Amino acid sequence: MRRTAAILAFCLALLPLAADAQDGAGHDAAMRTYLTGLRPRALAEGVRPETFDSVLASLTFNQRVVDLDRSQPGGFSGNPAPPPPFAPYKAAHVEPYRIGRGKRKMEALAPMLARIEAQTGVSGAIVLAIYGQETGYGAVTGNFDLLRSLASLAYEGRRRALFSGEYIAALKMLDRGAPRDLLKGSWAGATGYPQFLPSTYIRLGADGDGDGKVDIWANEADALASIARYLLDAGWKPGVPWGVPVRVPPTLDRVATAPLARSPECQKVFDRHSRWLTVGEWRALGIQPLAARAPADTELAALIEPDGIGATGYLLTTNFRPILAYNCSNHYALSVALLADAIVE
Repeated sequence: MRRTAAILAFCLALLPLAADAQDGAGHDAAMRTYLTGLRPRALAEGVRPETFDSVLASLTFNQRVVDLDRSQPGGFSGNPAPPPPFAPYKAAHVEPYRIGRGKRKMEALAPMLARIEAQTGVSGAIVLAIYGQETGYGAVTGNFDLLRSLASLAYEGRRRALFSGEYIAALKMLDRGAPRDLLKGSWAGATGYPQFLPSTYIRLGADGDGDGKVDIWANEADALASIARYLLDAGWKPGVPWGVPVRVPPTLDRVATAPLARSPECQKVFDRHSRWLTVGEWRALGIQPLAARAPADTELAALIEPDGIGATGYLLTTNFRPILAYNCSNHYALSVALLADAIVE
């Protein structure tokens, strides 16, 4: 009797596994059907038929990436929670280890970074800081199969337009010579040292060492040149610092300096910025830069106080916007900027 009960319990335990297997098999077939519908579009955009067909035959649905995507913020219609303070984020992302590695990288890659800065006008320190924040200077780039992740997310449909396009772009990467086994990255499709989406690689990947290839997975020259090209494309202005930490007087009239209009994109991020004034005008209002490398008084800047009134604020020039284009998060962009400053101190 005890043996029979044990067998029954074992069989019952297998039922969820069997159901999951059936669900997975069903998703595999349905996903391939959906992807087959993308074939005409992919071929019209230049993907080779044999590339499309060989990849399609190898793909299975990945429920984990779909679960990760569904867990991301978005779609909440109630009152949003206030943004968390920046100080804890800064402590975790502009910390001694990352600064120390950045300084060593800066020394080792100085000629390369100087060449990139001369060619693009983009700060080598900012480029290096993005490399450090994105992948720990190449240490952590992700191990999700890129095409499987993108295919699963495109089929699932929550952000179908985005991920269908990225799936096709990843196929174009294969046709351009990217090895299939290198196409790994984050669950959402970011890959390589710069964590580029496939469409970004196609559009802005750069050959940093002149060897005729764009290898952002193992070649630091290509990866750093690609980051610089991204920032330049996003509007980087040569010779202008990103901004400066500042002391904000308690008497500042924040209503009078509130933004005049809302940004059509990343509204929650830009809503935290003041209106644009020149650095000289901010000084006249009592704002005191806390670093020697402050922007010129004629530069336009917006104020952000990410830790609230009484804490350190930051004047942000137009060159803060390209960093936000890389990742539209004030915390992220500030961590990049401050890491860059710490690396060159």
